[in-house]
Amino acid sequence: MALRTLGSLGPLAGKRVLVRCDLNVPLRDGRITDDGRVRASLPTLNALIDQGARVVVCSHLGRPEGAPDEKYSLAPVAQRLSELLGKPVAFARDTVGESAREAVAALDDGDVAVLENLRFQPGETAKDDAERRAFAEELASLADAFVSDGFGVVHRKQASVFDIADLLPSAAGLLIEKELDVLDRLTENPDRPYTVVLGGSKVSDKLGVIEHLLPRVDRLLVGGGMMFTFLAAEGHPVGKSLLEEDQLDTVRRYVEDARARGVELVLPVDAVVAASFSADADHVVAPVSGLEETPFGADGLGLDIGPDTAALFADLVADSRTVFWNGPMGVFEMPAFAAGTRRVAEALTTVSGLSVVGGGDSAAAVRQLGFADDRFGHISTGGGASLEFLEGKKLPGLEVLGWQA
Repeated sequence: MALRTLGSLGPLAGKRVLVRCDLNVPLRDGRITDDGRVRASLPTLNALIDQGARVVVCSHLGRPEGAPDEKYSLAPVAQRLSELLGKPVAFARDTVGESAREAVAALDDGDVAVLENLRFQPGETAKDDAERRAFAEELASLADAFVSDGFGVVHRKQASVFDIADLLPSAAGLLIEKELDVLDRLTENPDRPYTVVLGGSKVSDKLGVIEHLLPRVDRLLVGGGMMFTFLAAEGHPVGKSLLEEDQLDTVRRYVEDARARGVELVLPVDAVVAASFSADADHVVAPVSGLEETPFGADGLGLDIGPDTAALFADLVADSRTVFWNGPMGVFEMPAFAAGTRRVAEALTTVSGLSVVGGGDSAAAVRQLGFADDRFGHISTGGGASLEFLEGKKLPGLEVLGWQA
């Protein structure tokens, strides 16, 4: 059975359509610092508005532990959505209570309302099927149809992602369609050379994706905190850099597997080593063979790939026809340790083919470093969901919409 899409719902004029978006944006002092996920929701919302649907938007934000918490309110998101849509957006002060019912009842054709944070309700993330289903039934009472468009949560078996799709006529939105199209292109007959760049802090977070992609890629470039486990596996002392000793044997197996498959597994040749984990820490560039031979000795802490590595990675990325990048090359939030991530991001913008920035920290990094979204082939909205897709895992929020891996 194929994924059900918007067209499968038939005419939607005058119908109440509940849309599950992923509007889990970063906030600072009540203000959105990156509205990428809000903007990603616009194509589906505009398509429904143009059809004359009465659009009811729901989402989570943060981890409020199943109870109202003002710092996780979706009120700033509703305001930003109104600005981006260029029309008023009503905001319900609760999720399925009196305010929500009033906001939905007041909608005319083409109007939009946003419900308060789904995770203010314990039933949203409940492990108990009956509790989760009961909350989904309350949500379903607000709508005539359901559109799932929060790709970042499709790997979660939650009320607003999974259960509600059984209760209402349901379909995937345009964002989920786009994400699946791109991810399919990364796994089925990609243009070559195909390069995957992995960073971030831990090897253990990427085990599944390495396992699944090694047979498919031409090159695997490893940076970020996880690079030190790879370097340690090759016998390099890494000082106080991030190291997962329990993954050393696994990493050695990946290196051997890559060699046997003819995959070019490229590790850093140098790193930026700091005296401590702070933005103003003293730091030097050192070759990977001498990470403990800096002025900081065995106390040195690797916080970025070095300039030679950045140049090497950039050349290999630019020479590729398909690139998937997940995980920053260093502590990009600190300017002194952002150069590696910036160089790799810049190289992705030159790819003559498909360049994909994985969600989460990678998406946050390119935006914080000043890159416009349209300089890349695609910026995913789903970090964990993207990785689980690329690992070949079942995603309950997609399977309930008819999708099969």
